[in-house]
Amino acid sequence: MSNPIIKIFRSKLNTAVVLLILVLIIGVIGFKTISDFSWIDAVYMTVITVTTVGFGEVHPLDQEAKIFTIILILTSVIIVGYALKIITEYIISKNNINELKQKKMQKKIDALSGHVIICGFGRNGKQTAKKLATHNRTFVVIEKDEQVIQKHQNDSMLFVRGDANEDEVLITAGIHRASCLISALPNDSENVFVVLSARQMNPDVRIISRASQETSYSKLKLAGANNVILPDRIGGDHMASLVVVPDLLEFVDNLSIVGDQSINIEEVSVEQLYDTAQQKTILELDLRRKTGCNVIGYKDQHGKYHINPEADQKLVPGSKVIVLGRPEQIQTLNSMYNIEVS
Repeated sequence: MSNPIIKIFRSKLNTAVVLLILVLIIGVIGFKTISDFSWIDAVYMTVITVTTVGFGEVHPLDQEAKIFTIILILTSVIIVGYALKIITEYIISKNNINELKQKKMQKKIDALSGHVIICGFGRNGKQTAKKLATHNRTFVVIEKDEQVIQKHQNDSMLFVRGDANEDEVLITAGIHRASCLISALPNDSENVFVVLSARQMNPDVRIISRASQETSYSKLKLAGANNVILPDRIGGDHMASLVVVPDLLEFVDNLSIVGDQSINIEEVSVEQLYDTAQQKTILELDLRRKTGCNVIGYKDQHGKYHINPEADQKLVPGSKVIVLGRPEQIQTLNSMYNIEVS
């Protein structure tokens, strides 16, 4: 939405342009009528009079033509001066407004901690931002295309203009305080540089990178990416799975991990479920009876996943459980254990 001050300046500028055009029309008609000039001569006399370039008259002017010319000069000088004033004020004010908006946005970014940084606002970047916004996760987008920023910028969408390959830009986006960085640039080599820089500046940040070529996978992992996503491979696997196991895939697609009322799966750290000073098993935790949710996965303290864990699986500190349930059951789980949905 345009700023009200900018709208006012544009309205004044439109008025100045209309007045200037009106002066030109009056000048042409006046010289044509008073001095009986041809249309070309009338236009010529009007232009050199309004612009005050000092060229000579086409024909000697009589007394009435001289008086008309004086009035035309004075009027045009006032209108042109007014137009220049408005244009200058408009440019200065627009720059000041953009600068103030940038400072305001940077102040919000500087206050963030544990946020997500998205590098690139192309197709994948936009989809990522949409998912994170749905899940109420705070994020900052790094984008170098000013037009893209102007099109999508709003109070809830924080942008940093610049190249994500530059350390200063990552610092501006809060890389030292971020919990996760998603590099969604279209060029694999650029993603490698971003991952390298981010990993050096924040060894603890989780890095997820996009890759176009399979040969870039190992390079991005070596550079420090925790996860590397190949969108083309995922799309191909998805389409093939719709042929091989269509009903199963449709069921998986209907599972939701984001949203206010439709979450079916939740990942919860065991510290949120009980006091780990006295270890419990999944059976002893008894989430099924208490909340209706089923434990379908377990992630141990080393990051290894166990699908459909046994009931006697011990829940050690630093581990997580993945639970499945209907939205209302997930809400019961969150309420019972005071789990904040991020």
